[in-house]
Amino acid sequence: MTDAAAGSRKTSPFGFRDLEADEKVRAVRGVFESVAPSYDRMNDLMSGGVHRLWKDAVAARMNPRPGETILDVAGGTGDLARRYAALARKAQERNGGPDASVIVLDYNAEMIRAGIARGSEPELTWVVGDAMRLPLPDASVDAYSIGFGIRNVADVDQALREARRVLKPGGRFLCLEFSRPTAAAIRAAYDAWSFHAIPRIGKWVARDEDSYVYLVESIRRFPDQQRFKAMIEAAGFGRVSVTNLSGGVAALHQGWAI
Repeated sequence: MTDAAAGSRKTSPFGFRDLEADEKVRAVRGVFESVAPSYDRMNDLMSGGVHRLWKDAVAARMNPRPGETILDVAGGTGDLARRYAALARKAQERNGGPDASVIVLDYNAEMIRAGIARGSEPELTWVVGDAMRLPLPDASVDAYSIGFGIRNVADVDQALREARRVLKPGGRFLCLEFSRPTAAAIRAAYDAWSFHAIPRIGKWVARDEDSYVYLVESIRRFPDQQRFKAMIEAAGFGRVSVTNLSGGVAALHQGWAI
C-alpha cells in the first residue's frame, strides 16, 4: 500500500487500478456479494478442481488437534474450515481430548450465508468480520489461516499484524494464495487461461464477467513468493517458509508466532 499522491490518504490495488483504501473495501465487498451464489462452482471450473488438492495440502499442514481454536479468515463458504473440523475429529477419535473450535470469519455476509446454507458442523462458528480489525482478543487462537483472501484486503501489512496479534505464542500462521509460476511455460499458459478463459466462464456461469476480471488482475498485482515472505517476517513471524503448489500457480506460506 502506498501514500496517495494527493496527500496522506492511502491507496490499495484493486485489480490493475489503485483505489483509496476505504473505496477498495466497498468494491471488494461488491465483488463477493455478486459471486457468492456461484462461488464454489466457479472455483471448480476455474481450477479444474485442483483448488481442492491445494486446500487438502493446507489442512494437512495445519494438522488440527483436539481442543485447539483455529481462525480461518476470509473463510468464505467454509472449504478450509470443514477440512480442519474433520481432521480434528479424527485426531480426537485416536487420542481423545476436547472438541476443536473453528471460527470461520469473512467480511462479506453473503459469503457467510452461502457457507451456512451448505450446512454447518458442531466445531464451526460463523462470524462476519474484518481481517484488518479482528474481533478477537490478543493471543486467543492456536492457529490462523487465510485462503485466497489476503490479496483482497485493503492493507495487507495490517492484516498480517492482526494475525500475529491474535495468535498465541507458538501459534501457526498459514496463507494459501495465488502466486507466480516458477517456469516460463507455465506462466504463459496460466496467463492465457486467466485473462481469456476465466472472465468468460464468470460471464457464462456467474453472469458477472467484471468481478472475475478483477480477481485475475488482483492475482497479478499481488507480491510474489519472496516479497510476500518478507512481509510476513516484517509482521513478526519467525521460521517463515514457502511451498509452491502446481509449479507456483499457488503458494502456501507458513510462519510461527515466536
